[in-house]
Amino acid sequence: MTTDPIKLLCELIALPSVNPACLPDGDPRVGEHRVVDYMAAQAARAGLDVDLEEVLPGRRNLMARLTPPGRLHNRILLAPHADTVGDPGLGEQSFRPTIQGRRLYGRGACDTKGSVAAMFAAITHLACRRPRPQHTEIVLALLVDEEHHQSGSRFLARRGIKANLAIVGEPTALQVVTTHKGACWTTLETRGRASHGSCPRLGLNAILAMSRAVEVVESEYARRLETRRHPLLGSPTVNTGVIRGGSQPNIVPDRCTALLDRRTVPGETNPQVHQELRALFRDSGVSVIVRPTYPDKPCPPLETDPGLPLVRDLMRCARQRHPLGADFFSDASVLSHGGIPSVLFGPGSIRQAHTADEWIEWKSVLHATEILRRFLLSLP
Repeated sequence: MTTDPIKLLCELIALPSVNPACLPDGDPRVGEHRVVDYMAAQAARAGLDVDLEEVLPGRRNLMARLTPPGRLHNRILLAPHADTVGDPGLGEQSFRPTIQGRRLYGRGACDTKGSVAAMFAAITHLACRRPRPQHTEIVLALLVDEEHHQSGSRFLARRGIKANLAIVGEPTALQVVTTHKGACWTTLETRGRASHGSCPRLGLNAILAMSRAVEVVESEYARRLETRRHPLLGSPTVNTGVIRGGSQPNIVPDRCTALLDRRTVPGETNPQVHQELRALFRDSGVSVIVRPTYPDKPCPPLETDPGLPLVRDLMRCARQRHPLGADFFSDASVLSHGGIPSVLFGPGSIRQAHTADEWIEWKSVLHATEILRRFLLSLP
């Protein structure tokens, strides 16, 4: 059985798989199960060994294996994610694949159903080919929850699966990405004293304190970060994404919180970032509580050696001379810190990911399939 990756991509777009964190409970578009179950059936038809591993209630990773005929010496993971982003106002048209010229439109087209289609097509090409790699197991690991807490990849890393390389499907414009930034989400909290809104002098406004803290972050701290440089990633960044405080106009607020998105580069750790922020506020005379937003789900930067033989081979198949970096976070970091050398590769551009009219150039899906096919055929 061979696979037409464009046909498969259209079928996947038509199966809503929005991450539950993006939509209200009970929304019929929520959950990866439709895509995972559909791909499990396709993998079984192609003769792959299929396992479904429950990560969260009703949310399962798909592990579809092409087992080598000889003794197992190596393992390659092809690891795209099954979930997409979305919002309550997302129209049904988003789940109707539409081809207009060179573009294929639809939710998940590039992030990352295009990678799912290309990776599966490359595996099924090998499955019906003789000869094929004799000592390398190729695994399609279709992962859940990448767009929220990376529960699928964290489950895989905890399970201790071994592999020589993980190729994580992300829209990289057919380039191999060996390093990306980490995401250190941080909660700031200021505290004040409540009073009647008609007598604000009797209270202490926590929102006012937070406004001063945010000004320090977005000016002095942001400028400081611009002086640090990574050769592939540039500077770390910070963004104040959420502020919450107060309950109604006639009460002086006694508490305010803000959420920061601090993007880290290799060499930076979350504890160092938090220590740095505490020192920043202390020196600025602003009383702020600093704590990690998700202490049990760290998102450190990825940095994989581009000189690894398998990475070099993949770059050669992609006709790429130099490694690249990416600003966004991915499952590759989780798998890498779990002991599996990991890179990003896939069709499409990150500029189209998460947009209202998400699209991918359909020819890039074909090119990705061919690059992956050449790489897989080169394995022992």
